[in-house]
Parts: sequence; structure tokens; C-alpha cells
Amino acid sequence: MPFVQVSGKRIHYVQSLGVRGDVPLVFVHGAGGTHENWLHQLRGLSCRYPVLAVDLPGHGRSEGNGFQSIEAYRDFVRDFLDVLDIRRAILVGHSMGGAVALSFALVYSTRLTALVLVGTGVRLKVHPKVFEALRGDPQEAVHLLVGWAYAETASLEMIRQGEAKWLEGSPMVVEGDFLACNAFDLMDEVERIVLPTLILCGTKDRLTPVNYAEHLHQKIQGSSLALIPGAGHMVMIERPEAVNQALHVFLQQIV
Repeated sequence: MPFVQVSGKRIHYVQSLGVRGDVPLVFVHGAGGTHENWLHQLRGLSCRYPVLAVDLPGHGRSEGNGFQSIEAYRDFVRDFLDVLDIRRAILVGHSMGGAVALSFALVYSTRLTALVLVGTGVRLKVHPKVFEALRGDPQEAVHLLVGWAYAETASLEMIRQGEAKWLEGSPMVVEGDFLACNAFDLMDEVERIVLPTLILCGTKDRLTPVNYAEHLHQKIQGSSLALIPGAGHMVMIERPEAVNQALHVFLQQIV
């Protein structure tokens, strides 16, 4: 598992070179997450495509304190790609990572071949109860968030694992992530995105519901929409085969 120095911080990522094409899929996790949110996709797609997933600053095994704006994370992704000498990529973002991907597509569109948006939207307002819990009882905040993040059909083991992973992170970093999400708003700009775009959403997503995905589909000309039945916000963990199949179908059209 390699590390690189990005703006003075030791950043962790995982990668597989794949066998098809030279434009990598770069996976960006959501608030409080790590590259491990994408393990099913890394395993399922690496035999066909070059794939790479990063731990954002302050997350997973990466140094730093995280950021409190989507723009800061966006520019980090740019710098990270520069360090790895990746001139063009297919950016895949979940939730906050989707916001980062949207912002990246608007500012650095020439660096992208395509865009994949998973469980995200043009606005990501955070319920005040989340901030109250994070500042009072971080463990209760994690319990609250994980309860919202998975569909009711998710197994208890999956939910326990989700809580354990969240609790490994820094409450300060998680709060910063949610502050970044809360301030994010591309309502008046998203129509300027002209890249090939796949929008994925679980039909039982309670954090970024289906109408968020449908709005993105309406605003991004030529985009494709894939709704994954029965999945919640953590759709790539809950229904990995369906997500990987949707990605594969999309990628066959552009790679």
C-alpha cells in the first residue's frame, strides 16, 4: 500500500494497474470514510481497469486534519493526481466525495475523461442533530449516522462494521467534513458539466435520496442514471455486484 507526499503530508492510497486503457478510475470516499469504502469496487474492477482509491487527508492512514470545504478537498485531489503524474482520470465520488468530483469537474474538466457520482447531490445539507451529536457524544453521532446510512435490510454485521470503521476516525475531521458538506451548493452551476457522467443511487438512500440523483440526471446533459433497488446510502457496500455492473456497462461505452 503506497504513500506519497502531497503538500507536505504523507498520503495513503491503493491501486491496481488493470488491463484495459490507461485512464485510471480514481475513487474518492465520503465524509468520515476511507479507501476501504471502495474495496468491493477495487476488487471487482481491477481485473479490467486501472483503479486507485485515496485516503483523503486526516482519513484512514493519511496524515493531516482534513478540511472544512469541498474546494480544499477538490484542490487536494488535483495535487494528488499531479504527484502521481495522472493527467486524465475517471473520477468516482461518493457523498462528500461526489461533491468533490462535481466541483473538480467544473474547475478542472480537462483533467477528466468521465465522472461517476454515487449517493450525492448538488447540495448536501447536514441535519443539525449531527453537529450536536458530534460535539457532545461522538459515539452517539456515529450510531445516528450509520443508522441513516444503511438500508433497513442491511445485516447487523454490516452495520457493526460500519460503526467500527467510523469510530476509528477523528471526530474533529468528521465534523470538518460535515461542515464542508453543509456549505456545498452547486445548484446554479451543475448544468455547465458536459462530461460523460454516471449517477448511481440506492432506492432506499435516506441521506441523499433518489430525488437528488434524479435532479443531477436532469441537469447534467447526456448523463446516465442507475438506481440500485433496496440499497441505502452505502450502496457500493450494500449492493457491490449491482454497482460494479453499472460501472462496467458505463465504462465499456467510454474506455
